[in-house]
Amino acid sequence: MKLSIASKFNLVFVTIFAVGFVAAGFIADSLLKQSAREETLQNARLLLEAAKSVRGYTAKQIQPLLANQMKYEFHPQSVPSYSAVENLNVILKAYPDFSYKEATLNPTNLRDKATDWEVDIVQKLRKSPELTEYSGERETATGRSLYIARPLQIKDGACLSCHSTAANAPKTMVDIYGPNNGFAWQLNEIVGAQVISVPMAVPLQRANAIFRTFMLSLLGVFVVVLIALNVMVHLLVTRRITHLAQVADQVSMGKFDAEEFQVKGGDELSALAQSFTRMRTSLASALKMLDE
Repeated sequence: MKLSIASKFNLVFVTIFAVGFVAAGFIADSLLKQSAREETLQNARLLLEAAKSVRGYTAKQIQPLLANQMKYEFHPQSVPSYSAVENLNVILKAYPDFSYKEATLNPTNLRDKATDWEVDIVQKLRKSPELTEYSGERETATGRSLYIARPLQIKDGACLSCHSTAANAPKTMVDIYGPNNGFAWQLNEIVGAQVISVPMAVPLQRANAIFRTFMLSLLGVFVVVLIALNVMVHLLVTRRITHLAQVADQVSMGKFDAEEFQVKGGDELSALAQSFTRMRTSLASALKMLDE
């Protein structure tokens, strides 16, 4: 099967574009998903910083105000972890798929008890105390979720006044939470982790929408370029070559009165037409001399 110049050109062009299209799609998809992940991480870090701010505010400004009252009535609002969780829960009411938890292996408040997957994270942080942050992904009921965990380490000896033994802890606290939970903590021990979970569905949907737009735009550009190139090839190459071939075929059969070659322009095809014209003139002159 013989292929025309235009067909060969289109075949090469489409092949090159297909390879480039797939490569561009793969790279774009990877970059957009990475960008979505980074965006999700940034959102999670922002929430963690908010929780950190609340913890610091509670420890420095709320606890001293309630110190005397704690002797008569325990106020969980004076506990930094409690304040952080409560504050973040208010914020996250508008984002029900987000969650924040101060997952602890042996918490005073059992609502902070680490679940199985959170225990794995805490143990990872305990085994690698140099880690200041640990992130990963997990499947949830609402889709894929990304989490960031930061260690909860006992760096202030004052914390042990409530968490060393039940006997040393404030009686008002023991009356509420009991003597069995949240004790035997050690200085510099990692007892838990701040864990923020952020759904990736929204940023991934945005990334997929951008990816589709990009790929469709790339395909549209390809179609326009292909049409434009085919028109140019037809007007500047194949049409002129076809005319040259027809005239040359007539001259080869002795029809010297055939239409003149088109020699306008300064490109390669014009130079070829000029060569054919000289050859035609020379051939006509030679045949005329032979006839004489």
